[in-house]
Amino acid sequence: MEQLIPFISEVGFPIVVTLYLLQRIEAKLDAVIQSIQSLPVRLQERSDPEPVYPAIASQETIREMNIQQ
Repeated sequence: MEQLIPFISEVGFPIVVTLYLLQRIEAKLDAVIQSIQSLPVRLQERSDPEPVYPAIASQETIREMNIQQ
């Protein structure tokens, strides 16, 4: 803390606050990057074989569904 006060007087308070916040955000950004990089592997490991969005049915499929009902 004793080294911080002369540094503030030399470069100014806003610069010191900015450097402090950048240092704190860096660790969080590393976690986000790691999470994004591991996302494809986690998606491949999903056991859900069905697609997230159902395919659009063709007209023939719709007719067959109406006939069965």
